[in-house]
Amino acid sequence: MPIDETLARYSDFAFKTAIVVYALAAVFLLVQYASERGKKVLERELVAVGAGDGPGRVAPVEKRPLAERFGNMAFSVLIVGAALHVGAIVLRGFATHRFPFGNMYEFTTMATAAAVVIGLAFLREQRYRGMWVFLLIPVLILMFLAGTILYADAAPVVPALKSYWLPVHVTIVSVGSGVFLVSGVASLLYLFRMREQSGSESKNVLGTIASRLPDAQSLDQLAYKTTIIGFPLFGAGVILGAIWAEAAWGRFWGWDPKETCSFIAWVLYAAYLHARATSGWRDTKAAWINVAGFVAMLFNLFIINMVISGLHSYAGLN
Repeated sequence: MPIDETLARYSDFAFKTAIVVYALAAVFLLVQYASERGKKVLERELVAVGAGDGPGRVAPVEKRPLAERFGNMAFSVLIVGAALHVGAIVLRGFATHRFPFGNMYEFTTMATAAAVVIGLAFLREQRYRGMWVFLLIPVLILMFLAGTILYADAAPVVPALKSYWLPVHVTIVSVGSGVFLVSGVASLLYLFRMREQSGSESKNVLGTIASRLPDAQSLDQLAYKTTIIGFPLFGAGVILGAIWAEAAWGRFWGWDPKETCSFIAWVLYAAYLHARATSGWRDTKAAWINVAGFVAMLFNLFIINMVISGLHSYAGLN
């Protein structure tokens, strides 16, 4: 079927608008981050116009701190950005009359959307708002790369991808990758928090930044919870990819660069979950393993797809 150019343009417009909305949310979050004082305590300022309960007196009015108000605005803006982001994916699918997972642009769009949606689910509490700044930075970078270097015009997929396995395999892998993005950022912030929390938080700029993050235990728990979700998803994606490979290429596994790097990332995340359950490895050692898995995911996305040639060379770069 021919490509619907109008819907394709709407999809591109929604994608670009989502970037702008996320950038606006990041500005609000930066204002919130800079306005916070000390630990994450939700204090209320009582602004009294009058005193007492007599005639002509006005009762005290509860006023939210500036940081909390900007944080709430940012969260509302993030919901709008996520709706535009998901809308861009849906419109791309209708424009091409297929599931929009046929190239790196579409994969990265899906993965970043999954990261934002997971963030909205797990980081909705006020104590996690300070982490949103550090999650939006990689999301915005990836979306910028997707809209420029990785962008591909709306078009039918190559014949090798015309299979019912495409939406099943790629959807699961891309969503799992988005979940791992949240987990990786949480572990990086946990390591940063642990480094700065030993009495130096009030003595330097890095310590001040660290003191406004969620506490180290909350960050570690967040990384663990999101990895528990992402690990079986990514593992199922790898298994389904092997089944698709058997149908397409006549073998389940051929140690193709993409397959090999995906397996390495899966093993690293398995090692992280094992380390979190092992005494003596539950602190920074496990977090470093999680970061290594996140780096392997990024290597798999960019280096394997763009530099190393293999059977999975479907980047679709213009």
